Amino acid sequence: MATENRINFWRRNVKVPGSVQPVYGAQHPPLDPRLRRTYPKESKPKFNNLKTKKASSFHEFARSTNDAWDIDDEEDEEFLAPASSLPAGLHSASSQHQQQQNEVSDSETGVPHRLDPHRTEAQTLQEEEEGDNEECEHINGRVVKSSSDAHISTSSVRSTLQKQQSLPVRPIIPLVARISDQNASGAPPMTVREKSRLDKFRQLLGSPNTDLEELRKHSWSGIPREVRPITWRLLSGYLPANKERRELVLQRKREEYFGFIEQYYHSRTDEHYKDTYRQIHIDIPRTNPLIPLFQQPAVQEVFERILFIWAIRHPASGYVQGINDLVTPFFVVFLTEFVTEDVENFEMAALPLDTQRNIEADSFWCMSKLLDGIQDNYTFAQPGIQNKVKALEELVSRIDEDIHNHFKRYEVEYLQFAFRWMNNLLMRELPLRCTIRLWDTYQAEAEGFSHFHLYVCAAFLIEWRKEILSMVDFQGLLMLLQNLPTIHWGNEEVGLLLAEAYRLKYMFADAPSHYKR
Repeated sequence: MATENRINFWRRNVKVPGSVQPVYGAQHPPLDPRLRRTYPKESKPKFNNLKTKKASSFHEFARSTNDAWDIDDEEDEEFLAPASSLPAGLHSASSQHQQQQNEVSDSETGVPHRLDPHRTEAQTLQEEEEGDNEECEHINGRVVKSSSDAHISTSSVRSTLQKQQSLPVRPIIPLVARISDQNASGAPPMTVREKSRLDKFRQLLGSPNTDLEELRKHSWSGIPREVRPITWRLLSGYLPANKERRELVLQRKREEYFGFIEQYYHSRTDEHYKDTYRQIHIDIPRTNPLIPLFQQPAVQEVFERILFIWAIRHPASGYVQGINDLVTPFFVVFLTEFVTEDVENFEMAALPLDTQRNIEADSFWCMSKLLDGIQDNYTFAQPGIQNKVKALEELVSRIDEDIHNHFKRYEVEYLQFAFRWMNNLLMRELPLRCTIRLWDTYQAEAEGFSHFHLYVCAAFLIEWRKEILSMVDFQGLLMLLQNLPTIHWGNEEVGLLLAEAYRLKYMFADAPSHYKR
């Protein structure tokens, strides 16, 4: 039975070795194919009754919930239009009002309908009727309907709404990013202690030769927002400790990156690289889909360039799904150097072109430094991740035998949920604000992204001990582990998680006999 349950939890793209289909978490709510398209009445498919028998094995569970991870790339290409073909105002419009509106196209008219859980049927019908006679313009990022659009009949709108109402109601997930609000507990923006820490950071950074060890010690418990960009550049090894050399190094590395763009980026359509570029192009719109910043065409083009250049310069691994997520924390942190207002809704095009280029180049080099330490996670068959998942299983069996035996009883394998934790460094499980705080510590910790991350994952699993043990079926356990409720987490929760991870590392890292059975 155990052998039968070891079917792949992810779908591999045969053209991109080692790639995995994304599954969903704090930043990626489940995508339902039924919300992405409508059908003519005569061909409307009959969806399975939601009150089906509970699945008792992973094989049955995979069949009954295949829409949770079995997403076809061709279908996604139709749903996720290329960034260059989307009007600039479209992304802004969705960011201004609501982040979780789903767009479906009527199969007869091809006109997109926007589904809003707060909007009544009467309001929708009224807005559609009023929109028929309006012209299409993009004013301050808002989309106004055009008279040239095909008219939507009342019956087609009703049909769409009826199909929407027949679907299970999903909770409304609050805005994910809240990047500027680093502490979800409502603490004052700057306490006396925080001001003292900021002064200490500035003193370290302003010295002729920054003491990197001292900088790491102070960064472990979090880096002030004001000095995070330069601190991350230093801790990642991108900038030298010598203050006088930094400007020259920045200039040289930025010119080198754009030299790569001129030399290689045109080859993205070549036969040898087109599959890599195609996969990147598909994955970019999936990156932080609830944050408007990442839906802007200019930002998506930046990500495409960064990922493509990295992939062709690292042929041992190439591009693997999940690497796209690792660009976002660097990109946001370096953007905050020039943006004081709410970053998640900021229009990238408002920045000077040179500033945009600098942010792009710095994001590329810092991501490259990170991946240098964990590249075996993304080589063929992803052996690094396989080993880390096995290590997590052994560690949990020592620190919490009840959870370990609970998984064994209901045939839950660690690879089925922890693969994503290792592949995406918990970015799908935590809001972006929490990932940035977590990476403060990873940058400060020796082998933070490779070694310490194991203990963070163990602490993260134990955090949900009560909820895990309360689930008494395979399906319930997998759905919990895929959608852990961290949407409201802030600095306090991440700080407690890191403290527990440090305790586990202190107890087990140098005690091999306690680490293995």
